[in-house]
Amino acid sequence: MTREQCRAARALIGWSQQQLADAAAIGVATIRVFEGGGSEPRSATLQVLCLALEAAGVVFLADGELVEGGPGVRLRK
Repeated sequence: MTREQCRAARALIGWSQQQLADAAAIGVATIRVFEGGGSEPRSATLQVLCLALEAAGVVFLADGELVEGGPGVRLRK
């Protein structure tokens, strides 16, 4: 998951950084730094972020998946 995907996923489901932090059981500062481009979180942190967003209905799309272009997100039906 990229920082852009994280921001877009939160926007799709209407979550604040704090709501994502609560759902993933991590500190909001971690999300703030990640989305702001400060640093790349550990893989375990990215995994819990993805799991929390996926549980809320987000589907992550890989680079070029379904349509041409970079990685993206959409909502599950």
